[in-house]
Amino acid sequence: MNRIVTYIRQSLKDIYPPEEVRAMIQIICCDMLSVRAIDLYTDKDINLSVSKELELKNIVIRLQKNEPIQYVRGVADFCGMTFKVCPGVLIPRPETAELVYLIIKEQTTARRLLDIGTGSGCIAVSLAKQMKGTSVTAWDISSRALEVARQNNVMCGTDVCFEKQDVFAKIENDDSLKYDVIVSNPPYVRNSEKQEMNLNVLDWEPESALFVSDDDPLLFYRRIAILGLTLLKPDGFLYFEINRAFGQEVVSLLKKHHYQQVRLLKDFYGNDRIVSAKR
Repeated sequence: MNRIVTYIRQSLKDIYPPEEVRAMIQIICCDMLSVRAIDLYTDKDINLSVSKELELKNIVIRLQKNEPIQYVRGVADFCGMTFKVCPGVLIPRPETAELVYLIIKEQTTARRLLDIGTGSGCIAVSLAKQMKGTSVTAWDISSRALEVARQNNVMCGTDVCFEKQDVFAKIENDDSLKYDVIVSNPPYVRNSEKQEMNLNVLDWEPESALFVSDDDPLLFYRRIAILGLTLLKPDGFLYFEINRAFGQEVVSLLKKHHYQQVRLLKDFYGNDRIVSAKR
């Protein structure tokens, strides 16, 4: 086993920090090459088949090009489930899982829920899986993302209704189809923040799902807050994942639109990350 571990470590050590390389070694060996974890941890020397050797080399080459390991693997873990991901679809983040768990905890009586900007469908599918009896609808403007989200819907055994919808287009208001909860993790990284980001994000993940103009970083929050005034039921709730730099600004925006019980919550890193409000 030492030979395989050494090969991966030496191939990636100049590109990724040591702790990230260690995590990649486990994923590559156990999840992608089907090496037993006990053999990995006991440094057992294992000879891979010719096909597995070739697969290992291809994996390493892709990682050397800064391709996210989730794309190389083809899946990402989120909220205890496995979601298909690929270039063109945002990779689920742990901070987003905190948003999901908060909604599950607080919205036990919700009957209709809308996820705006669903991407891989990770939020919508996770909520549908845990919130039995809740009808979940999810919107995205990307046909590629919706294709992947629908595949995840089938894989996870949920019944989310996915719709192609531009949040800035005219949206019909049907009084009989209002929502108890609207949740969104919209694009919120300013273009000026690109220089702080890793190449495996910048070179591979979809810009349209990540970045907003520095001139109007609250663009999506403002639009969704306005939509919430007509799409939410009276006393319905709005949940946002936010850029940690704009917590107070999002709070002020929601108060300006007469939302009540506006809260700003921190993630497990201590950063402002979630804002919720009641219509």
